Amino acid sequence: MIDFEEELKNFEPSKEVEEAEAEIQHRDLTDMTDILRQMTEQRNKR
Repeated sequence: MIDFEEELKNFEPSKEVEEAEAEIQHRDLTDMTDILRQMTEQRNKR
C-alpha cells in the first residue's frame, strides 16, 4: 500500500514549475476586479 504522507515528504516540484510560478507572481496582471474598478472610476468622473 502507498504511504501518501511519506510520498509527500519526498515530493519536489520540477524546476520548470517553480520558474513558471515565479514568473507569474512577478507579473502585474489586470484582473476583473481591476477592470471593474477602472470602469466605476470613469463612470463616476462624468
